Amino acid sequence: ARTLFMSVAQCCFCCKKHNTMPTLQWIGKEAVVSHADKVPFRVLERKYTFGSIRNEKLESRNDGDDDQISNSSFQISNSKIIHGDNLEALKALLPQYEGKIKCIYIDPPYNTGNENWVYNDNVNSPRIKKWLGQVVGKEAEDLTRHDKWLCMMYPRLVLLQKLLSPDGAIFISIDDNEQANLKLICDEIFGAGNFVGEIIIETATDNNPSQINTQHEYMLCYCQSKQNQGNWKRQSVGAKLIVREYNKLKIQYSDIAEIQNQLRIWIKANKKNLQQVEHYNNVDEKGVYSSSSNSSNPHPGGYMYDILHPLTNLPCPKPQNGWRWPKSTFEKYAIQDEVAWGEDHTTQPHIKKRIETSVEYLRSLIYEDNRATTKELVNIFDGKKVFDNPKPTKVLERIFDFASDKSSIILDSFAGSGTTAHAVLNLNKADGGNRKFILVEMEDYAETITAERVKRVIDGYGDTEGTGGGFDYYELGETIFNDDKNLNENIGEDKIREYIWFSETHKPFQIPKENDNGYFLGKFNNCGYWFYYQKDTATTLDDDFLKTMETDCEQYVIYADKCILPKDFMKEKNIIFKKIPRDVRKL
Repeated sequence: ARTLFMSVAQCCFCCKKHNTMPTLQWIGKEAVVSHADKVPFRVLERKYTFGSIRNEKLESRNDGDDDQISNSSFQISNSKIIHGDNLEALKALLPQYEGKIKCIYIDPPYNTGNENWVYNDNVNSPRIKKWLGQVVGKEAEDLTRHDKWLCMMYPRLVLLQKLLSPDGAIFISIDDNEQANLKLICDEIFGAGNFVGEIIIETATDNNPSQINTQHEYMLCYCQSKQNQGNWKRQSVGAKLIVREYNKLKIQYSDIAEIQNQLRIWIKANKKNLQQVEHYNNVDEKGVYSSSSNSSNPHPGGYMYDILHPLTNLPCPKPQNGWRWPKSTFEKYAIQDEVAWGEDHTTQPHIKKRIETSVEYLRSLIYEDNRATTKELVNIFDGKKVFDNPKPTKVLERIFDFASDKSSIILDSFAGSGTTAHAVLNLNKADGGNRKFILVEMEDYAETITAERVKRVIDGYGDTEGTGGGFDYYELGETIFNDDKNLNENIGEDKIREYIWFSETHKPFQIPKENDNGYFLGKFNNCGYWFYYQKDTATTLDDDFLKTMETDCEQYVIYADKCILPKDFMKEKNIIFKKIPRDVRKL
């Protein structure tokens, strides 16, 4: 087989000897492992803006650098939809977004061999074949479809890993065709120790099974660092529904007993939508609670003492294993009116469990209704079927709700029909969040399907109210360097300055707070950077330029076309000269 796994015996020996995980080998791997570094930087050309836009300041992630640029001068970009090859688009995003993406979701080709989809699912499209020929060389003619898929995925995953924030996570949809291969290359790129888990997505039944009736797909999840991950939990959706109904009833009724009675009637009628939280059906002055918590100690040896009922003043029954909490704790709860008493002393009392404490976790089994998902997209496009097998909006909403917060940036570099943006917009509308999405789609339907769907979701479609929001639409522009490895001066000085700053610091460029000489890029780790550039004139680093510099630093990095300062002087003053990569002969 061309895709080779190490044998079990080899794996065990290798792991013991080198303390590493087994790796996957395939034809072309050597050419693509470091290919992400060779992908040229391109600029993103904004074509138009759609909808209402809010520029929000980007929260600093400067790791405690006091001398970093003022955050007040930098604003995060709007949501983006980018048409272009996702490998080059991901590289183009690095200067602004490296280490900034909280949540990534991708739905790459499953490599099923199915050629009838809107995109080629066996990674055999002319564009990919041309790319493989350029990167892998002659070996590309001899690749199996698994080799091709791995060559395509590896550098893209490398760039996604760079974009992921320190507390970020990536979710990848896949099926049996490449699940095993994907797991191994993700272990290699993200680290096996950062594997969070695998979600099983229950889908529609296979109508034509050969041996096993396949009814599921997978969603692999990795994080940037397990140490930076908190608990993924949220208030139960069912609990939110109950609280919403309780708040409505409070407006209609003043009597607590009647509110409780009406709430129980509503809960009984809506039980199927409450996800097993229907026991939160009691009401007091503080809100909704459950009285069904267990007072008994889980093991023998609990606390043994009498609890007197407040009405009969007689002791209530003790649990067989004793109480869960000491008497002082119970008395504290009683004073705070957090004890649910029975009608008399014949019933054990319980601590009230407030509905606000009802949380749910991201489960490893999720059901996906393919028919409802397809119908949703058909409704968006006025009854027309424009895309096969779109991803379910509700499932992605659930994922993003757990793995991001209200101000997160969420990226999808295999955008397809635009489900990720739809899910983000729905979440923002539901909780008032300001999440941003970045979609990348290489196929020609990026505007007619991907962006068009997002427009209709924002404005509303059929009987569905619009979510509001907006985005910028981009195309991939020119490369930052030309074929001669010189700066492409056609892209504009602002883009060049952004790239120079990023290449030095791996931080997004921000307008410096210091009022310097106009060529100052900023200060980072007490090192100052100047880009002494004039498009039509060769620049010289000399004494006259040094006199214009106003910012004190421990070290100075200065870009110019040439330098005439003495080397000993530069060493003494900690000045580093870097030649601007351009052909100055034409000047």
